[in-house]
Amino acid sequence: MRTIARRDYTLEQVLAWAPEQIDREGWAIRLAASSTWVAAQGDRVAGFISLEPDGCIDLLYVHPDFQNQGVASMLLRRLKASAEARGLARLFTEASISAKPFFERRGFRVIEPQRVIRHGQELTNYRMESRFS
Repeated sequence: MRTIARRDYTLEQVLAWAPEQIDREGWAIRLAASSTWVAAQGDRVAGFISLEPDGCIDLLYVHPDFQNQGVASMLLRRLKASAEARGLARLFTEASISAKPFFERRGFRVIEPQRVIRHGQELTNYRMESRFS
């Protein structure tokens, strides 16, 4: 987030969304409530994606060293297969400006743009969804 999103958000906005100080307990709780897939190359994490029980893609991240190598697409395919197996009718997410084109290319449509306040910074993101046919 801190590297890729810098083309679409100010440094202050990026740090509000992804602060330097990590709340490890908060992350553990957040991840425990979802299914998470991790892509690795050797001993390095290339990316990860998480799915909440209601079909929300809460997290999708690809390390800058692995951008444009199909990691996010592979992770989304795995997540979608799991969602379909669970009988979910749709997937939805709140995509950053940076992630919006990725999701659009994979059949997601914008429901509406949003303004989100995080640590005193206003950020734009997009509520998006994809329904299974």
